[in-house]
Amino acid sequence: MKKRFVVLLAVAAGLCASPAFAQFGSVKGVCKDKQGKPIAGAVVEFHAVGSARVYKLKTDNSGEYSSLGIMLGRYNVSLVQDGQEVFHLDGVVIGTNEKQVDLDLQHEQEQAAQQKGMTPDQLKESQGAQAKQTAAVKALNDALLAANQALQAGDFDAAIKGLTAANEVDPSHDLIWAKLGGVNLASAPKQTDSDERKKRYTEAVNDYQKAIDLLEKKPKDPKAPPPNLDLAGYYNNLAHAQAKSGKLDDAVQSYNQAIQLDPSGTAQYNYNLGAILMNAGRTDEAIAAFDKSIAADPSKPDAYFQKGSSLVAKATADEKGKITAPPGTAEVLNKYLELAPNGQFVGPAKTMIQYIGGTIETGYKQRKKN
Repeated sequence: MKKRFVVLLAVAAGLCASPAFAQFGSVKGVCKDKQGKPIAGAVVEFHAVGSARVYKLKTDNSGEYSSLGIMLGRYNVSLVQDGQEVFHLDGVVIGTNEKQVDLDLQHEQEQAAQQKGMTPDQLKESQGAQAKQTAAVKALNDALLAANQALQAGDFDAAIKGLTAANEVDPSHDLIWAKLGGVNLASAPKQTDSDERKKRYTEAVNDYQKAIDLLEKKPKDPKAPPPNLDLAGYYNNLAHAQAKSGKLDDAVQSYNQAIQLDPSGTAQYNYNLGAILMNAGRTDEAIAAFDKSIAADPSKPDAYFQKGSSLVAKATADEKGKITAPPGTAEVLNKYLELAPNGQFVGPAKTMIQYIGGTIETGYKQRKKN
């Protein structure tokens, strides 16, 4: 007989929150050796504190370097010459105003090659290039600011326009592509036209893939070993967009990639994987994913509820209407009630236990005190 119980759709958690858009500042400086001469061909590395993000800026013939755009935040700075770190500076804060960070080796013992000074024409050319860079950074920040304001106002279309403009100014920032993917993903369900809805889900997939490609091509920072939380997060949201686009097998691969990059997130990624598999009717695979989520974090209540919902979906009824659920169904749902006695799924969990003829256990709080 057909099952009579309607199982609630699972909801993947931790996906595509609307984060505040990052702004970018500019940085420049001069690198000199111990005699006060400029160091050319060195690399100034800005390592973001608490993140794997790193910017590598090469000095020119005058020992000068500058950035087109660097995310606001706190950085540890290294001067690397011929593959060796010759100077280190911690706690440099990059704000919205242009930051001057000069690195002087006059107290260091390393010898640096002496460079010729710039001619007036070269200086003028350098100043013109810096002016163009400053204008580009301003255009980038203006576009991001417009996108952020639009999103706060609930205007997804304007936010997409602003982020697209930012990518046109400088398409090399993975974070901006990821933000654009998030807005496309969040705005898609609000579209009444089915073609437009599909288009935005597809655009979200493309945006997240672009962010992943850019981040994977960046130099690996030896001071920030795995897990790569940024990349894992991109794969997590890419998987959600792929599932919404009907690319379920691709979504499964993306979630598995996120798990590989960030094993500490195994519980959440498998929970999200179970949710999309459950909604797609691939019940056995969903149960397996929820089992992995529970194994990684036995204290995660929602995984028990969603596993119980998946098991109830496999319940059968005989000719007399007696419901038979897979073994352990009531136990899993009661485990949810134990872990989340005031959780959002308490009502549905109790209803499902009653539906399969199970017993709702009580006294969880009393047992915890003993």
